[in-house]
This record gives sequence, structure tokens and C-alpha cells, in this order.
Amino acid sequence: MGNLQEHLNDYRRQLEKGEIQQAYRGLMEYMLSLRAYFQKQYPEYEVPGNLYFGYMDMTYFAIIPPELKQRKLKVALVFIHEAFRFEVWLSGANRQIQVEYSNLLRGRGWSKYKLTPDPKASDSILEHILVAEPDFSDLDALTKVIEIGTVKFIGDLEDLLSELGS
Repeated sequence: MGNLQEHLNDYRRQLEKGEIQQAYRGLMEYMLSLRAYFQKQYPEYEVPGNLYFGYMDMTYFAIIPPELKQRKLKVALVFIHEAFRFEVWLSGANRQIQVEYSNLLRGRGWSKYKLTPDPKASDSILEHILVAEPDFSDLDALTKVIEIGTVKFIGDLEDLLSELGS
């Protein structure tokens, strides 16, 4: 691993080509349109106005169904830059909530989705890969795949939470 100056020299060379800016801008515009799509298609869900752009590690926005909100839980629709894939996560309002629900799910042996090994050191409780190899040449089709997977994830969580009771 080089020093900061070497990294910045490489970064500058890449920026001079101009392609990284176009790709990043296109990806962020897609994420914003995906957020707007969920807001419009699912008015029963709270989709806060913020898109977390990240440090080129991950970009995400939250989707908060009423059943999850009352438990201080939310769903995050996430693009992981290095893995170059879309995931959906169950997250808590804070680490304490994450640990509580992680322990509850572990205790029930629930394994439909991948449990995060350490919810105290993570941004999620559960994680699921929605699209491992996204094809950005057909954004409508990509959006549909993401939508179907996200809605199924939310439905599965709502079913689980109703089993758990209040």
C-alpha cells in the first residue's frame, strides 16, 4: 500500500480521464431516481429525504415501513462500491436496537437472511444480496429486480415481526 501522495497522484490521473466522474454521477443519479421510485410507488413507507453518498464504499437510502418504524428498525437499500452490487439490509435506529434484534433472531435460529456477525460493529442486523452483477444498460429492468427483492425482504421481516408480537 502506497503513501497518500502516491494514491492522490493515481486519483488525479484517473480524474483527468473523466470517466470516473461520469460513472459516479450516473450511479448517484440512479440511486436518487431509485429513492424517488420507492417514494412514489410505496407511499405507505417512509423514505427519508437523505441519500448517503458515502466515501465510495457504499451509497444507500432508508425505507421505513410502519411495522418496522414502531420497533425502531429500518431497511437500507445499499450499493456496495467495491463489490459492485446492490444489497438490502435490516438496520436499527442505533447499535443497542441492532444488538437486541440480532440476539432475538439468533435465539430463534432464524436464518432466512445473513445475520451480521457483530451488530455492534456494523450498520446492519441482516444483509441480503439483491443484485450481484447489476446491468445498468436497462435501468427499468434493474429497478424492477431491486423492487421485487426489497419488497420480498420487507414482507419477510413483517411476517417475522408479527410472529414475535409486540
